[in-house]
Amino acid sequence: MRAVSQLAFGGPEELCVAEVERPEPVTTEVLVRVEAAGVNPVDAKYRAGVVPWGTLPFIPGWDVSGVVEAVTPGVTRFAPGDEVYGMVHFPWRGGGYAEYVTAPPRHLAHKPAALTHAEAAALPMAALTAWQGLVDTARVSKGQRVLILGAAGGTGHLAVQVAKALGAYVIGTARAEKHAFVRGFGADELVDYTTTDVGTAVRDVDMLFDLVAGDDAARAVQTLRPGGILVSATRAAAVPGLAERGVRFASLGVEPDYASLEKLNALIAQERLRVHVERVLPLTEVAEAHRLIESGRVKGKIVLVP
Repeated sequence: MRAVSQLAFGGPEELCVAEVERPEPVTTEVLVRVEAAGVNPVDAKYRAGVVPWGTLPFIPGWDVSGVVEAVTPGVTRFAPGDEVYGMVHFPWRGGGYAEYVTAPPRHLAHKPAALTHAEAAALPMAALTAWQGLVDTARVSKGQRVLILGAAGGTGHLAVQVAKALGAYVIGTARAEKHAFVRGFGADELVDYTTTDVGTAVRDVDMLFDLVAGDDAARAVQTLRPGGILVSATRAAAVPGLAERGVRFASLGVEPDYASLEKLNALIAQERLRVHVERVLPLTEVAEAHRLIESGRVKGKIVLVP
């Protein structure tokens, strides 16, 4: 099969398409014919050697959408021909940037009929991060105020919608030229972080959702009310001074979770959740996909198709 092969850590130029052996599913796995693969910021971090996962050579990619080609003994949730999507094997071996991938069934859910494969492949990691941060970790409820840092990004625009579905008042940070885009997903209030100090512009936040690398979360901590929570998908250690403010901290590591994907499927069926795919590129343009994702200027998601 054709797949993206990475032989060394480094820049996007280290990614190339090659002929490799098709993976064989072991007992209780399924073989999926990949129709589309999502590209996430963590993919680029792995490629560059920033995160120490897996061993080389490596086929990148964790987000996939496709069709079940074969099942093994012990699999009861899927049958050949089923359309599925999910985040496979994260955070260890991926294999999504390929024509075929194997996965445990519990890493996959049925693909929503309303979505194309490209749209479905754009969802898993970003949507699960949003769900696990807002629902499982912060337990956001109706009427609470949620501040999302990086609201126009792949996870951010989905987090806005999940928070609104939970009944929250949603404030997002984004460049001014992206405000209309984020408002289109339901944000109640927006702050241009390039011209405005969000720490002084916003007050009485129940949850601060940190989706951007850098010092933005440290500056935004003062927006939290006592008893609020900072959930960060980008940092492992708490911002200094949280305890003194009576604020909790949680470092979020996203996990494969078919049950949460099924709950997200319900929001999609209700037309309360949609994903924005900025670009769809062929597998041969994987290096360009990584350059785009590293630019930090992408609205929504980038997807590869084999």
